[in-house]
Amino acid sequence: MILVTPLIAELGRLYKGAEIDIVAEGDVAADIFQTFSSVRNIYCLPRRGFKHPFVFLSKILKIRKTHYDLIIDPCLGSGFSRALTRVFKGRRKLGFDDAGRRRGMTHLVPSSMAPHHMAKRSVMLARWYSSPHMDDVENFPVLDIRLTDVERQLGERLIRDIVVTSEQLNTGGVIGLFAEATGNKRYCQEWWSDFVSAVRLASPDCSIVEIIPVHGRSMLDSKWPGYYSTSIRRMASAMAGVDMMISADCGAMHLAVASGTPTIGMFSVTDAKIYGPYGSHNAHLVTQGMTPQQAAKRAVDLYRESFFGSEELQITPRLEATLL
Repeated sequence: MILVTPLIAELGRLYKGAEIDIVAEGDVAADIFQTFSSVRNIYCLPRRGFKHPFVFLSKILKIRKTHYDLIIDPCLGSGFSRALTRVFKGRRKLGFDDAGRRRGMTHLVPSSMAPHHMAKRSVMLARWYSSPHMDDVENFPVLDIRLTDVERQLGERLIRDIVVTSEQLNTGGVIGLFAEATGNKRYCQEWWSDFVSAVRLASPDCSIVEIIPVHGRSMLDSKWPGYYSTSIRRMASAMAGVDMMISADCGAMHLAVASGTPTIGMFSVTDAKIYGPYGSHNAHLVTQGMTPQQAAKRAVDLYRESFFGSEELQITPRLEATLL
């Protein structure tokens, strides 16, 4: 659902005062859109609804009581999303022109117009509907869960206390690491160990803080101080408290971007053009064919560019040999 935040921002820009209902699987949407004033209702359907048929159907029937001015199917190629769009009541139904899924839609946008990036696609839908002859195909809202000032201050205190307790130097800023991912997107612990060691050699004045995954186990063998929370917003607050997040390709990477912290997403399998971080001070790093040391060198270069602006990274010949 984090990838939908740009759409909500765009709808707020295009339709001042519009009230938006969101239908999502799972409970996470309630946390993500907690501070969006334009969001009126958030309907959280149970995951695997067939296992909870009464809850699922009762929520569907409740949503059907509202007759919407516009229903948007933001997904390209999702049969479930398109089925819900057909079931709900609305004067206009907008989505991409997926072959075989046109029935029940009033406004279809050619799939060829869908941008590469997943988060930009729904924004393009809204812009096309507002103005079919649109000329703005470049400036897209970024991922943003709209942390409050209080949440950001909390994150800063959390990270400061963690760094001070660990007695790390932090004259070069704090790097947050999220090392978990699913399936073949996951880097092994040995890879991460070599990566972090190379980062430390290249930038010994930086502090390291691990953001612990939801299962509560360190992915870095507990070698670095960590922060753990089951709350998605508290996790985002902690991410906002570091100077740079480095993450494997996963939902936490999108959360880091949405917290407003400069983020490097590391990709080894999936297409970074579809899922990679975008926006100011964010970058993706395709690690295919790279050693952990080479990936670390590039990540540190990106980090320095973000944290110190145009100041060049100074690497001694010894460190250059180590990293390469």
